[in-house]
Amino acid sequence: MRRLVLVVAGGAAALAFWAAPAGATNECRGLMICVPIAGPWVVVPTGSTVPRPSVDFQLSCPRGFIVGGLDAELSTPGIDVQFRATLGSPVNPGISTSQAAVFSGALVSGSAGAPTFRPHIGCIPTTGGGARVPTAVRVYPFGRPATLRVREIFVRPGVAHVAQRCKAGETLVGATHAIGFFTAAPPSALVARSVTAVRSVQGGAVRVDVRTTRELRGARAVVQVGALCAGGS
Repeated sequence: MRRLVLVVAGGAAALAFWAAPAGATNECRGLMICVPIAGPWVVVPTGSTVPRPSVDFQLSCPRGFIVGGLDAELSTPGIDVQFRATLGSPVNPGISTSQAAVFSGALVSGSAGAPTFRPHIGCIPTTGGGARVPTAVRVYPFGRPATLRVREIFVRPGVAHVAQRCKAGETLVGATHAIGFFTAAPPSALVARSVTAVRSVQGGAVRVDVRTTRELRGARAVVQVGALCAGGS
């Protein structure tokens, strides 16, 4: 299992997150005060198109913390995981990162029945150190041309519908959705395929229709819907 590691040296918005066991991953390496947060195993789409299909997932720190380090666990070595950083100098928590991080994963080599990755963030207090950027519910600091606003639901047996829209004065310019499983190990192919989601844009909102099969078998699953919003105050 390969891990992507990036730790930024320097000085709970999401619905579903949990504290990772100490020492399990490297998101807190080199940080004196750090709260490790682990996301679910996020299902990565497969395909041979160029560019390869990818999935975005936002993971947030508790209130009063910002992202100081990142890591990811992979169910197969062929998954490429990156995260969205903000331009600025120096590369530093509060400048390059904020209260939340958006991970993007794509299967770029090999084949796997159910490729997944589990994102991790190391959260550090916002007090002390360098300049901090107010985050509120935003992924990016104010002044960025677009903001990803997400909504997340726990999956129940049957059919569900979830929608996310931009705030007043903003314009919807992109849409994302992701399926994740809060399991200790990567979900099997049967479990990973037990939740399906179809995304559409209707009336200025991102809508996702979710269906589950009996193979879910009580596993904790989430669906995250994202609206990429431009403009606004």
